[in-house]
Amino acid sequence: MRYSQAFLPTIKEVPKDAVDASHVLLLRGGYIRMVGAGIYEMLPLGQRVLKRVQGIIRREMDAAGAQEVLMPAILPATYFQETGRYDLYGPVLLRLKDRKGGEYHLGPTHEEIITDMVRREVKSYRQLPINLYQIQMKYRDEARPRAGLMRCREFMMKDAYSFDVSEEKAFESYAIMREAYHRIFKSLGLDYRIVQADSGQIGGKTSAEFQVLAQSGEDRIVACTQCDYAANVEVAEARIDTTKADFSATPERLLVKTPKTKSIEQVVAFFAKDDAPKSADGAFGTNRILKTLAYLVPSKGDKRAPDAVATADEIALVVVRGDHEVNEILVARALGVEEVHLASEADVKAVLGVGPGFVGPVAPKSSLRTLVDHAAAAVADGVCGANQWDHHFAHVAYGRDFEGEVLHLRLVGAGDECPKCGGKLEAYRGIEGGHIFVLGTHYSSQMKATFLDENGESKPFVMGCYGIGVTRLMASAIEQHHDADGIRWPISIAPYQATVLGLGNEPEVTEAAEKLYLALKKKGVDVLFDDRQERPGVKFKDADLVGIPLRISIGKRGLAEGKAEVKLRTEKDATMVALEEAADVIAAKIVELGGKLS
Repeated sequence: MRYSQAFLPTIKEVPKDAVDASHVLLLRGGYIRMVGAGIYEMLPLGQRVLKRVQGIIRREMDAAGAQEVLMPAILPATYFQETGRYDLYGPVLLRLKDRKGGEYHLGPTHEEIITDMVRREVKSYRQLPINLYQIQMKYRDEARPRAGLMRCREFMMKDAYSFDVSEEKAFESYAIMREAYHRIFKSLGLDYRIVQADSGQIGGKTSAEFQVLAQSGEDRIVACTQCDYAANVEVAEARIDTTKADFSATPERLLVKTPKTKSIEQVVAFFAKDDAPKSADGAFGTNRILKTLAYLVPSKGDKRAPDAVATADEIALVVVRGDHEVNEILVARALGVEEVHLASEADVKAVLGVGPGFVGPVAPKSSLRTLVDHAAAAVADGVCGANQWDHHFAHVAYGRDFEGEVLHLRLVGAGDECPKCGGKLEAYRGIEGGHIFVLGTHYSSQMKATFLDENGESKPFVMGCYGIGVTRLMASAIEQHHDADGIRWPISIAPYQATVLGLGNEPEVTEAAEKLYLALKKKGVDVLFDDRQERPGVKFKDADLVGIPLRISIGKRGLAEGKAEVKLRTEKDATMVALEEAADVIAAKIVELGGKLS
């Protein structure tokens, strides 16, 4: 492609709300343009990258035995109503009606549709296993679309679904997909970790995420430094010390007046004063503060009138150490609900007669269900809210001063011990690029999707689900591969493998650049020829911004020596190559980098 003929509108300035590297560079580099909040159009460069990502995905999915289908984006409401997800998705679901008043919605995901397809067409175990996939646009009405292609209302996704005769066979399909995903992410040139994850609204079990490591990632993950354990912090565990607190030497509980002392930091500062009570080994640090949070149980709380406040049976207390954070997914599981939310100040006052900051697990005014994290239960001499305004208790311990269900309830972090081998965990930021599940019979049972087994008995299909965010991976690659000058694409997904720059308007320079451009095309190199009548500085800046892996520059001085300058986008220094050898050298370098010649 000749730059002079390309639709490649690079820009210097971007909207102020574009702060993430991928959002900024995709806009500046002429890859995407925003049509509306969370809605983007793909310009030619963006489309070329998307096609390369799709090509890698298709290659590995096909090699793994999956077959491609294409399901509709506009879905009748009846399918999601059949499984209850029409209401579960709530405002995220983009709903519409046809001219006859029929209810439809845009597909946020396609489990119900694929299940219906298979229940209509597959009747016998002899037709199994099968794995069907599509690359399709998805639609979700995100409350706060952000970061360009990271969180959109319209996005491209690859979703695959396996159907098996048993759970054992389903795990075999899962293992095949897991290996296919490894090949996909390696081929994309991404640094990633596979981590244990939560299934969320999709349902099912045995869930794992493929996380692209990037400091800008919104997901927090932990990984062991000594073994292969890795998990999203939402489901991560640490080695739990179940040793019970020894409070035999702990002084009697003491009520302490603590005016205007609500936050953990304020409590620690108060008890650090010389005249404040102390633990046996000194001041009460954050690891001795028993933070008590009140959570609203939504399965009951959502039924309240808008102006109502909570009752005691709608509130649960969660106790963690002051240096730990509550894992709300684990709390929701413990309470048997889909999700939990912190109770409002009005709810806390209505139930406990006191505001947040002074709530504690010791004899609350209402009999509340109390969940206690293992680490909090192990504190033998701690401080907690006294359920009185401006007061805390000192010298409290689980088992003596308060009770509750002891569970793992906190977010795991760096420095915790690995639950698998005891090694230390490290914390990372990641971007979820892929997610794989064993769904079991979650959908097939609800939708009566069955087959006849070898004994003639009707059995529900055992399903798996495997997703990849195609447009998100495009952005993720930039988050991981960029510098101050622009994008640094992995060669496998770059819009072009090489770019030839003619520096200057001299006829001999233009002729030599043209000759090399045609020679590279003949070698099967996907090349962009910058033949614009622009200054060299402009061409260099645009080449760095767009991020093409190899830059070949031909100027008057180099031409006099019969040489071209070859520079990798990822390296600082360039090398000089004889013009007659340049096409062969560049083609070989592309193969060396992992690219393919056409």
